[in-house]
Amino acid sequence: MALVPSSLLFRTRPTISHFHLRLNPRYNSIRSIQTTPVVFPNLGKIHPASSMATPWQIRVPATDTGLLRWAQTDESAAKVSELLQKDLESHHVFFNAEGFHNHTVHLLLSLYATGASPDVLEQAYAENHSYQIKAMNTHPDVVKELKSGWSADCPYLGKGKHYPDFLKFFQDEIEEKGWEKVLLEYVFKGDERSEAIYGRLFAGFLHPLIQLMYGIEWHQPAIVAEGLAQAAVHENRVGAFLTKVEQAASSQSQSSQRTPLPKLFESVKQYSEKLATSAQYGDSNKVYDGVFVRAPDEALEYLKRIRVGEDELEERLAEMVHSCAYVAATAAFHPPNVPKFDFFLIHHLNSSPFFVTLLSFPWLTPAQKARILEWKIRLDIVQYIARGCPPLRLDALKSFTPKDSAVAAVTKPEDLLSRFHEILDDGHTIKVVRAFFIAQKLSQKFADRPWIRIKDDETWLKMHQVLLQSTEGPQEPSLWVRSAGFDDAWQNVPKEADGKL
Repeated sequence: MALVPSSLLFRTRPTISHFHLRLNPRYNSIRSIQTTPVVFPNLGKIHPASSMATPWQIRVPATDTGLLRWAQTDESAAKVSELLQKDLESHHVFFNAEGFHNHTVHLLLSLYATGASPDVLEQAYAENHSYQIKAMNTHPDVVKELKSGWSADCPYLGKGKHYPDFLKFFQDEIEEKGWEKVLLEYVFKGDERSEAIYGRLFAGFLHPLIQLMYGIEWHQPAIVAEGLAQAAVHENRVGAFLTKVEQAASSQSQSSQRTPLPKLFESVKQYSEKLATSAQYGDSNKVYDGVFVRAPDEALEYLKRIRVGEDELEERLAEMVHSCAYVAATAAFHPPNVPKFDFFLIHHLNSSPFFVTLLSFPWLTPAQKARILEWKIRLDIVQYIARGCPPLRLDALKSFTPKDSAVAAVTKPEDLLSRFHEILDDGHTIKVVRAFFIAQKLSQKFADRPWIRIKDDETWLKMHQVLLQSTEGPQEPSLWVRSAGFDDAWQNVPKEADGKL
């Protein structure tokens, strides 16, 4: 029986009691994390980690903190390597029978990337270790069968119990060929087998893609294997839909006039009320039971206009990342309720660094890069529609004033990092923080473009401040709102005026 029922891949995740937050007496002071200017060098070159890490051993050097390239210590590098190794050897990819994802890799590397100390890393791991499912043994006969060759109709695809089998398979493949060649063969080759993995990367709120993201960003073969194995045990319904959109788009000529991506989010209701209202709050699965059932043709027609030219990759990448940050931050406002980020929309922001790294690799063709970016942008819009097309209130973001005077007094978001590090959740918060920094950096080069919505440093700072206020300390009913476009989703969120439910 599959560990991830298809009906659950887009289901609202319930609040988990142990994801509580603790007040810290140091909150009345702001400690700055030591940072250096963000740069995005040629990420395709060999990292220092590459000569040390193997498909079975995770080793993260202090010289590699991912895209942000902020300073870290040897002690933190040793600690994050130790804890990631424990996760690899001790935990399954899901932590319950409904297929909720193990976020340990995301949590630890996002904390590490933003300057977390060994103690912070240790506490974060301990907070999330207790509820994980133990790693399962491989099925030797299955591994042997996979090694003999498998196809797109492999009976083990989509079944969580075979995660250890696919993990062992991809570890061995990477050991023999290198992780870059394995990605080319099993994700980007374009045959039926690679398409079966390609589509599954986009399943489960992009979690397989996010897992793979940390592997390729830090050049860790073991985490690359984890990401591919995780993709293999998801279903492929999202991939099937995006393939149909791709086929429809390829049958028409590419227009020289294109709509800025933020405008596509802002204009869904104007384009089609049927599409904009295709998801209903009562749907157990607002993508599968909503958008894909009530307005599949309208969705296809709307999404097929999204094309990425091979000569515009850099700008379209920045536009995608910027748009995800803009949508996540401005959908957080639902007056008179206090601001809350949408749990589902943040996944599309948190996954965006994957494309920053991937598009830097010289061993992928421009066509391969353009295709995967198109898929991501199309799914971003599907998810926005599934969340009820929440209004994007940029004015509310710009006028936001933090309640905490210490937070209001900071002049740059880096000064809030120590407080973000104190938030004990499963990693979603610090992933948003990291993605905001990356989005701001990517946007700077294109400040004069019509798709720019966040135009100044003050607004970027406010995005961090809103996030901190909505996740720090006790939060009722939870850290996140789920499906922000529906009034029902805000029913139990406190009101701004009196702070009461």
